[in-house]
Amino acid sequence: MDRYLYENYLHILKEELIPALGCTEPIAIAFTAAYARSVLGKMPEQVRVTCSGNIVKNVKGVTVPGSGGMKGIEAAAAMGLIAKDYTKKLEILDAITKEDLRSVKRLLQRKIIRCELARQVDNLYISVLAKSGDESGEVIVSGKHTQVVRIMKDNRLLWENRESECEEENEIGCDKSLLRLGDIFQFVREVDTEDIAELLDRQISCNLSIAQEGLKTCYGVNVGKVILRSFGNDVRHRAIAYAAAGSDARMSGCSMPVVINSGSGNQGMTVSLPVIEYAREIGAGKERLYRALALSNLISIYQKSFIGRLSAYCGAVSASAGAVSGIAWLEGADEELIEKTIINTICTAGGMVCDGAKPSCASKIATALEAAILAYEMAKEGYSFLPGEGLAMDGADNTIKSVGKMAKDGMISTDQEILEIMMESLV
Repeated sequence: MDRYLYENYLHILKEELIPALGCTEPIAIAFTAAYARSVLGKMPEQVRVTCSGNIVKNVKGVTVPGSGGMKGIEAAAAMGLIAKDYTKKLEILDAITKEDLRSVKRLLQRKIIRCELARQVDNLYISVLAKSGDESGEVIVSGKHTQVVRIMKDNRLLWENRESECEEENEIGCDKSLLRLGDIFQFVREVDTEDIAELLDRQISCNLSIAQEGLKTCYGVNVGKVILRSFGNDVRHRAIAYAAAGSDARMSGCSMPVVINSGSGNQGMTVSLPVIEYAREIGAGKERLYRALALSNLISIYQKSFIGRLSAYCGAVSASAGAVSGIAWLEGADEELIEKTIINTICTAGGMVCDGAKPSCASKIATALEAAILAYEMAKEGYSFLPGEGLAMDGADNTIKSVGKMAKDGMISTDQEILEIMMESLV
């Protein structure tokens, strides 16, 4: 494989497969708030949090980890202000103590945090302005959950990334526009597994642990447990149940880290846990599991490069297409069969809407994975949706692009309507 492409794919995996504690949107608010406090240099007297609609949507219904059950933008910002250490990024809340939590509650009682909706900004946008007297510190995150694009101190610009891009994307080896299914398959075949072992071992360990916690303890509406009780313990339902159980726990505030994919813990669990469970079932060795997980993760990232980090399109669908591709790889499927499986998956479940992060994400994951496994079974029997049938195009690459365009551009009005309905429910 071309060395440039090889290094590019490695960098993409290293950038995307990172640990995060709790749902990434409230954690991003906590990170930004902590950073703004650091710029100000003291605990603020007034805080204004301005967020894009998609951030509001994904914070409203999810429990902030370590918060004792609290939800919402104010709680996430307060947790960040107390946690302080923004250098931990998406793991900023990993060391919250009982005394910290008491401080958070006292801070919330003072009602110093005000929230506003930002319009005509990136779908992922957070600004935190922290004030104390005449002093102020402001940090703006945009595009990615910890991607700082502007820092202001006392209304003076300290730093700005004018292009609002990941710094790494200006360097060799972080260009998602180079993703293609053929190159992904070649990378998976040829990658030295020592280059990806540490990343994937962390994904396996973290994501399995939270799934097991979700199956052991009562979280949310217990989708994972219900699946096992209702449909049995075969590998198909175990694979779905593990992914759902991880989401059960994470959406309801479990303080355990998850290795994310495309900025999402739910997607990180969906792309990995079913593949891990199938590998255990068939006794696949570690090297084969690594390659299957690399395939699953990259196919999901590839789809999201067209869809965007946040949209009205449920990321469980793109992640499930990645997961079932990894499962097919484990079982020895060729590339043509995997491509047919991807087409079948995204032309069946594509269009499931994202109405924010909350306990029902677990059931959406289960639904998307069920559709993906059906898509695989159809492909194994030679059935695949044909070009011209809905969004199905000539080949999986073109179908991924067409579905991505529908998700990113075609669902803008859907996203706006979802947000309007959710905002009305807050009144």
